[in-house]
Amino acid sequence: MTLTIRPAIAGEAGLVLRFIRELAAYEKLEHEVKATEADLERDLFGDSPRVFAEIAEWDGRPVGFTLWFYTYSTFQARHGIWLEDLYVDPAMRGKGIGKALLVNLAQRCVREGLGRFEWWVLDWNEPSIEFYKSQGGVMQDEWTKVRIEGEALQRLGAP
Repeated sequence: MTLTIRPAIAGEAGLVLRFIRELAAYEKLEHEVKATEADLERDLFGDSPRVFAEIAEWDGRPVGFTLWFYTYSTFQARHGIWLEDLYVDPAMRGKGIGKALLVNLAQRCVREGLGRFEWWVLDWNEPSIEFYKSQGGVMQDEWTKVRIEGEALQRLGAP
């Protein structure tokens, strides 16, 4: 049994979208998925990608992924990585795949001299919270997420 982590390649937008939908179902957020294969093909594999995906393969079969992008901390004056999604097929959990996906991005942070590696975890997702803590993750409870979208964003951004 071999585990490989590799960058997603052009033509795999459908695979990435499948993983996004499976993650959304797990998080009870399927109704929020608006992404299409065309969107992901454009954003991951277009001329100037600003978001990236890694695929975990077990014996050559895709079993998980990460989707991430670079951030910037003015306090550190250094870039970091924001992990938007991490997903492993439920049948493949417990084999070290999630940890390997995290390690892969942490190694990128170290190699590139980045200052932070961050992500959200739903407050009800105890298995993930415990897993992230076991990897050295520190919950940042003093911060409150703010989001503006839809009509509110259109109003705020109107000329």
